[in-house]
Amino acid sequence: MSKLEELIQELCPDGIEFSNLGNVCNIQKGKQLNKDSLLDKGLYPVINGGITPSGYWNEYNFNANLITISQGGASAGYVNYIETPFWAGAHCFVLTNPIKKINYKFLYHFIKMHQYTLMNSQVGAGIPSIATKTLSEIKVPIPPLQVQREIVRILDNFTELTAELTAELTARKIQYEYYLESMILSCTGSRKAKLNDVCEIYDGIHQTPKYTNSGVKFVSVENIDNLYDTTKFISEEAYEKYKIKPQKNDVFMTRITAGIIGKCTVVDRNEPLAYYVSLALLRPNSKVLDSRYLKYYIESSYGKKELHKFTLTDATPPKINKEDIGKVSILIPSLEEQRRIISVIEKFDTLCNDISIGIPAEIEARKKQYEYYRDKLLTFKELS
Repeated sequence: MSKLEELIQELCPDGIEFSNLGNVCNIQKGKQLNKDSLLDKGLYPVINGGITPSGYWNEYNFNANLITISQGGASAGYVNYIETPFWAGAHCFVLTNPIKKINYKFLYHFIKMHQYTLMNSQVGAGIPSIATKTLSEIKVPIPPLQVQREIVRILDNFTELTAELTAELTARKIQYEYYLESMILSCTGSRKAKLNDVCEIYDGIHQTPKYTNSGVKFVSVENIDNLYDTTKFISEEAYEKYKIKPQKNDVFMTRITAGIIGKCTVVDRNEPLAYYVSLALLRPNSKVLDSRYLKYYIESSYGKKELHKFTLTDATPPKINKEDIGKVSILIPSLEEQRRIISVIEKFDTLCNDISIGIPAEIEARKKQYEYYRDKLLTFKELS
């Protein structure tokens, strides 16, 4: 029998009491800050309706180590634990002043368990939002403090390990970028060329197609990380109208997006694939340019700077015109040098980005392990 099981058997064998969250702690709202006033850098993060800080501010209205819940927006219901002083905005709930019978970190793990439910509940038909009443009525278990502390100890071990892996991943990505750019610069005999001199450049259809239940897969910017995982299809007849059909070793690049312009993926199979105007299709001249080198170069700081020169940042969403992609300069070493760079960079790429075998896979496994034990440990029989 584990220590936790012994504690439960000794202290609460017949079940435990539950109480509404509104009776367990205070549920406070933050204070509005004008979005235009937010700083890119500042002393304290501004926590509002999103998953990450909205910006920074040089004052704070809440101390460190508090639970926040996004109140409104696409991420309404997201639960976080803020470890530094912060400014809570108007779309942020903060849980404060827990009763003496509640371990605050225990409360965090329990509310985090309800995040999925919260994020799928909303008020009205407009922008998603969470009502104070919805939070207030969440039933919170209140086992003896010794039980709460043991559960926190177990769950914190999982979150600490995930944090360590995340820090390692960040370090590896910095190392990846350093090696990529230093190897590009160190190549002797490289020549500079415009993309339209070494690539054919196309874009996809300009109208939203008529989707079908099956047929040819249809991709856009949201599929750039996994082209073949799309759930959208068009008919074989519609696909036949495509003048340029993707083929193995072509490179897809995001060109119209509110995300990252210049994010690339290499087509790794000869399979029919329809694509939208938000993607550019680059077909490199294989006699001088390896498609994998092209992807890595465009995604390097050199490629990003070149793309930025021609990106229409004031457009909504930002975009780079197909004709301007061809004006982007690229350094091209010999094919032998390109493949040497690829062999080194792909090892880092796998470590940093492969969700099946790299650090992201390890992080995902630890998160699932945490969620499994959290759900198991935080399920209690109510005292009758």
